[in-house]
Amino acid sequence: MIIEIAELLNLSVPLAERLVYTAEGVIILFFVKMLTNWLVGRKISDDKRRYHARKTITYCYTVVLVVMLGSIWFKGMASLGTFLGLASAGLAVALHDTIANMAGFIFIEARKPFRVGDRIEIGEVQGDVIDVRLFQFSVVEVGNWVDADQSTGRIVHVPNSLAMRIPCANSHIGFEYIWNEVPVLITFESDWKKAKQLLLTIGRENAESLSLGAQEQIRRAARKYLIVAGKLTPTVYTSVKDSGVLLTIRYLVDPRQRRGTQQKIWEDILEAFAAEPNIDLAYPTTRLYHLNQSKPSVPESPR
Repeated sequence: MIIEIAELLNLSVPLAERLVYTAEGVIILFFVKMLTNWLVGRKISDDKRRYHARKTITYCYTVVLVVMLGSIWFKGMASLGTFLGLASAGLAVALHDTIANMAGFIFIEARKPFRVGDRIEIGEVQGDVIDVRLFQFSVVEVGNWVDADQSTGRIVHVPNSLAMRIPCANSHIGFEYIWNEVPVLITFESDWKKAKQLLLTIGRENAESLSLGAQEQIRRAARKYLIVAGKLTPTVYTSVKDSGVLLTIRYLVDPRQRRGTQQKIWEDILEAFAAEPNIDLAYPTTRLYHLNQSKPSVPESPR
């Protein structure tokens, strides 16, 4: 059969033999890979585990394919090593960015600065990682023109080499929560102590349950990272601004739930302040002074 193929294609018998073996090997590996992916799809129901299993299968079959082709087309490892040595010298110059991206892929897989599903910020790109490939990884963009770190709907492809060259912020390494702050500005005439107590109660009602889970995660993460947690329960900080007293609620939140929790907190604040005649939200105002008055008058009009 091989001789017939060689005569038909006008090729030498050794070359035709290698082509036949290559075609047979590729076809066999293709069907075995399809069968393996089908079995994974049936046996694993979790989407994240299924994704990682299929990526691992793809990498394994890629290595098997490269070894198989090398054994068919190169006689002995010495010949293969010589070829790779000569080829790499030229490729290092011509494919600098490609090689850098491959090195970045190895770095991502080995050091795990982020995983699929993590929310990261690298350079000007912020989003949830949905795929990691040999030359680039993909994220679903959040933020940009959309407030409170919600999705824009765009997929951004980022070269792997950036993971080694620029800082990468990961919202899920260490523990799966971030700190969020809700600033509330009230007038100087308001009962700021009462307002602070109300805000502290609202913060605890909406976010204190997250603190218990965060404490356990921090204890686990401390085995690998030097993380100093400090105070994890919701708290309220006091400061003075030009237009009033600023009370800032600080609390832990899941990165993907920041906008929802912030909305719920603000709704509770508006309801609580509406029931308190001695507490008013502040806004920029103009105060008038008269020569016969030692104290400022009531605010007259917005600035």
